[in-house]
Amino acid sequence: MNHRSVFIISDGTGITAGALSKLLEHFPNTQFTTTRLPFTDNDEKVQAAVEHIQKVGDQDGIRPIVIMSIGNGEHRDRLKQANAYFIDLFHRFIYPLGAELHQEPLTGASIAYSVKGHSYLERMEAINFTLNHDDGMTNSGLDEADVILIGVSRCGKTPTSIYLAMQFGIKAANYPLIPEDFERGSLPAAVEKNIEKIFGLTIKPERLHSVRSERRPDSFYASLDNCRNEIATAEQMMRHYNIPWADSTSRSIEELSAIILQRIRQR
Repeated sequence: MNHRSVFIISDGTGITAGALSKLLEHFPNTQFTTTRLPFTDNDEKVQAAVEHIQKVGDQDGIRPIVIMSIGNGEHRDRLKQANAYFIDLFHRFIYPLGAELHQEPLTGASIAYSVKGHSYLERMEAINFTLNHDDGMTNSGLDEADVILIGVSRCGKTPTSIYLAMQFGIKAANYPLIPEDFERGSLPAAVEKNIEKIFGLTIKPERLHSVRSERRPDSFYASLDNCRNEIATAEQMMRHYNIPWADSTSRSIEELSAIILQRIRQR
């Protein structure tokens, strides 16, 4: 296993540069140690970053990797005096795109994540809706939902719903399938009425057993047999209603959200 130090440097929150660091996941044989330096937006902070990079490089005996989103050209040039391999968002992506579009790009901090006008209001509305409709808290207002996630307890519905709301402004409700639903053999009327909006999540029994055991160890709720029975019954119910579903066992929230978004667009 190789080792490499990584610096994620930004003059804003570092969200964009952090997203760019996902490139590192393509290199599983290297262990990365990451240092984040957000709000590096003045000469003193830039100088401190340069010294930090140099120190770590000297300690490691190999130059660090620097992923940066810095709008100020002088600050970018100053950072590049450090001995490192640089992935510069502006140099590699923003300015070439500006040349193609014949436009001067904006270079202020946090441009990519600024929120303006209706998009901001819609995102806040979606987040409020999602929080109010988490875990079957209420079935009122489901007609307004863009998607309704169903599945057994602890299969990933809540984090996926919140991600959809925060990143895409999707009003995502989620409803946990419980023993009463299995005994009745049907969804609640308010949920069933919106059947075209439903997307199911399932999970491998062993993984569900592990997740539930962290919350309620040695309980019937967390037992492997109960997990197997609940998942089998939930999947049978989804097949009965012809509900599309995805397995969350080895998928990230981002992957699940992409699948759900595609389904929403198809609808």
